[in-house]
Amino acid sequence: FIVLNRYALITNCNHKTLGLYYLWFSFIFGSYGFLLSVILRTELYSSSLRIIAQENVNLYNMIFTIHGIIMIFFNIMPGLFGGFGNYFLPILCGSPELAYPRINSISLLLQPIAFGLVILSTAAEFGGGTGWTLYPPLSTSLMSLSPVAVDVIVIGLLVSGIASIMSSLNFITTVMHLRAKGLTLGILSVSTWSLVITSVMLLLTLPVLTGAVLMLLSDLHFNTLFYDPTFAGDPVLYQHLFWFFGHPEVYILILPGFGVISHVISTNYSRSLFGNQSMILAMSCIAILGSLVWAHHMYTTGLEIDTRAYFTSTTILISIPTGTKVFNWICTYMGSNFGITHSSSLLALLFVCTFTFGGTTGVILGNAAIDIALHDTYYVIAHFHFVLSIGAIIALFTTVSAFQENFFGKHLRENSIIILWSMLFFVGVILTFLPMHFLGFNVMPRR
Repeated sequence: FIVLNRYALITNCNHKTLGLYYLWFSFIFGSYGFLLSVILRTELYSSSLRIIAQENVNLYNMIFTIHGIIMIFFNIMPGLFGGFGNYFLPILCGSPELAYPRINSISLLLQPIAFGLVILSTAAEFGGGTGWTLYPPLSTSLMSLSPVAVDVIVIGLLVSGIASIMSSLNFITTVMHLRAKGLTLGILSVSTWSLVITSVMLLLTLPVLTGAVLMLLSDLHFNTLFYDPTFAGDPVLYQHLFWFFGHPEVYILILPGFGVISHVISTNYSRSLFGNQSMILAMSCIAILGSLVWAHHMYTTGLEIDTRAYFTSTTILISIPTGTKVFNWICTYMGSNFGITHSSSLLALLFVCTFTFGGTTGVILGNAAIDIALHDTYYVIAHFHFVLSIGAIIALFTTVSAFQENFFGKHLRENSIIILWSMLFFVGVILTFLPMHFLGFNVMPRR
């Protein structure tokens, strides 16, 4: 796979090659983030074992901060949105290439730069142990943490955001102006629409995150007081700005996975997806509603009762289009000769099961009265890992399994994929994250 030409990575603008590079970057970055999580779980498995030196009390915080940032921004997004999107979007809409191939190449090259900046933060004094959310006043304190580490993380996120915005513009322009003649928007596939909706969400929410972290940098170095409560600033303002991006980000991660799973189920069972148009409408509703519920991450900050009632009802409302998608997938299975015909069939089925379970716990947490009790406990960790760590990663595995001949030019052994990727991974994550629900109900704090 690695092209021998030493300038290939820099000069190549072919959408398929760049899609493969995205997948390889996702694998490399994700492996790093996964190893960090292994350190965390090893540290926590026994109350007496301490593999992280006590002299550096911030090291544990730094590890889960970097783990969260890497898995979200450098594993799932480059894999599903960058890899699957770059490789298949022009094919799905009948275009010979993306609208701006050179910009596509630049977007790819910015990813390792951003990753390198985030990793560089670990070498700065104490590291940036602020959590992946970078909440002030912890991230703006000049005494408790290293401001240099926070600076480098913020700059890395800004670079990654620029790459995502360029890719989003590229995808939207390609679909709107370069699709094949006669291929109207109404007959585009669910996979294509999932990438378009994801691109629109990125364009709407990333500028808000950019403004929030630039204000944070300004507080750190230019004597502004946006988030300093001592001088009438408001640290909760940062939470509003961050989660206005942060909650749509969850759907930005999972929507391309919806497209992959829909494509795989439809292809493997040789029939059209049940309720094809309703799937597209459901994804649009999820995107709109998902952008209006950001403060359900902030129930414990003192929101008034009417505000909590709005965010509770709107959050639970998202379960309607989400349930539509799940029922459509199940009905597609029911209308066919159901059987595990391919490893991707099994992975798609595992995705439907785990995503449904994770979404159910999300409805529970969306209720303000319950969330106040469960906020910042292990129940929250279990919920979003079922949706992302299991759901999105299984969607990424499904992509590689279903299109391995396109990607690698050869077919791997089905038994090895089913045993290693599917069953061992599935059993492992179930054993890891399922008990966390019980820890959360026993009010064990997440940090």
